[in-house]
Amino acid sequence: MTDTPGKQQNTAAFYGQAVASFAIAMAATAIGIFKLSADAWVRGFLAIAVLYLVTSAFTLAKVIRDRQDATDRSYSPFEKL
Repeated sequence: MTDTPGKQQNTAAFYGQAVASFAIAMAATAIGIFKLSADAWVRGFLAIAVLYLVTSAFTLAKVIRDRQDATDRSYSPFEKL
């Protein structure tokens, strides 16, 4: 019996929930910034800040995933290739 773990896949429901949650959060933030009673430059600054945070979060998640994938690829000498 082998103890090598298989690659885990997310279910379609989990993927859909993650996409829906992200879309709702972005839409709510965009509506909140649009409805804010402030000057246009303040709303623009907040919108740019939100976009910067989102892209930074995606980049950080990718870096963490890539680092974890790199450490998971170590093979034992007795493992089938």
